[in-house]
Amino acid sequence: MTTTLSDILDGFEFLDDWEDRYKYVIDLGRELPPFPEELRTEANKVRGCVSQVWLVTEVTRDAAGEPVLTYRGDSDALIVQGLVAIVLAVFSGHSAREILATDVDGLFARIGLKDHLTPQRSNGLKSMVERIKSDARAALAA
Repeated sequence: MTTTLSDILDGFEFLDDWEDRYKYVIDLGRELPPFPEELRTEANKVRGCVSQVWLVTEVTRDAAGEPVLTYRGDSDALIVQGLVAIVLAVFSGHSAREILATDVDGLFARIGLKDHLTPQRSNGLKSMVERIKSDARAALAA
């Protein structure tokens, strides 16, 4: 079962302290589907992350011909794996235009990630989002 953005927002709102929220983020990462070893390549690696993070993009077209991006991802670090799960819930399965229009900073502020991540993890999260938005721009240009 795929965790939706709504599920994640509900989970963060339900939990009061950040120790429990960190555990929740780790649990989200553990729920990611298995990521095949053959996809752990340099080409799929996200630059700017201290931990290793891999994202694989699949671009399809909807009935109107608009590009839709679907993602798979993983990390070698538990909390970062959870951040990957959150990023996938936000962006995967959406059109390139929706991805580019998403107020991700507002969303991350709403759940408190901006204030409770180390600078390294914040930079890694930013790198993941930049990669996805770059993919969306490329899909629109294709």
